[in-house]
Amino acid sequence: MAPKKVDVEIGGRTLSLSNLDKVLYPETGFTKAEVIDYYVRVAPELLDHLGDRGITMRRFPDGVDAGSFFEKRCPSHRPAWIEAVDGPGDRGGSIGYCRLAETAALAWAGNMAALELHAPMARAVDLESPTMVVFDLDPGPGTAMPECATVAGWIREVLVGADLESYPKTSGSKGMQLYVPLNSPHDHEHAKSFALAVAQVVEQAHPELIVTTQKKEVRKDKVLIDWSQNSRHKTTICAYSLRARPHPTVSTPITWDEVAAAADGLPLSFEAGDVLDRIDELGDLFAPTVTQVQHLPSPRP
Repeated sequence: MAPKKVDVEIGGRTLSLSNLDKVLYPETGFTKAEVIDYYVRVAPELLDHLGDRGITMRRFPDGVDAGSFFEKRCPSHRPAWIEAVDGPGDRGGSIGYCRLAETAALAWAGNMAALELHAPMARAVDLESPTMVVFDLDPGPGTAMPECATVAGWIREVLVGADLESYPKTSGSKGMQLYVPLNSPHDHEHAKSFALAVAQVVEQAHPELIVTTQKKEVRKDKVLIDWSQNSRHKTTICAYSLRARPHPTVSTPITWDEVAAAADGLPLSFEAGDVLDRIDELGDLFAPTVTQVQHLPSPRP
């Protein structure tokens, strides 16, 4: 049996890790040690996408089949070298979120069974300026990944018409997301109104498959384009984050060829080991979202 606690050195930091043999994904036997190992190995890519943001952690202390809770406020028992930064906050005002800016910080989060890492659209240094626009495609009853992929292709066509490139990823759960990198001055209201306008254009063209409202009674056999994820206070699952599914699936950047294949019914789901292999082969498909500069059309007066 593995010892209850073990001290390890990661990136010059000493961490005390506990209960490494604890199974967090009972269906597959995936342990806490494997969660930490995945986050350490994917760190070179993952840190580019969350290291400059206040992160909301979804923790599963007893595994994915037990209860969970979202932790926005960075806990006081964190190591001194993990910085608390401003994040979207709540109705009570500003909250200090954890900034997971180095590999050891990801290992620390994994040790707390923070399986899911959710990121806001804005960096901590400028919470009023989103660096991207997101379209979150959520399949309703009677739809699944093929329908999400079809809708993603339609959204892409509209974006191309506006001279905007977009980058798809799986949610790691049932759906898919499209990101439009900005990395230029915009505000949340502009990003949200643009996402709504695009969603409504696609909805009007394909009302048989798309809704833009979250009302449950209209979602059967349709895909929700959730444009509201661009609100200042919202977060979205980060690229390369694990998900709390029966298997250790990951929110995985994908190619547009893969999106087209998924629309034709090809399975599109990746687990932790698959993602590491993909990075070795394809690199970080999401890298452009960090630096690519684009501009949304000016909002209507």
